[in-house]
Amino acid sequence: MTTPNQDKFHSSQQAQFAEDKLPVTKSEDVEYSEELADAADHSAQARAKAADERAEQ
Repeated sequence: MTTPNQDKFHSSQQAQFAEDKLPVTKSEDVEYSEELADAADHSAQARAKAADERAEQ
């Protein structure tokens, strides 16, 4: 059985481990095909571009 403080510590350790696994760069290996893209793909591309622009500010 763990105490609330131990639970909080383990939870923060898990969060840090998850952060450590996130990509550090904005480039990811993703295969994208304009020919196969649908409206959701185009929307996702626009959101990603806007997010990249905000991150660079």
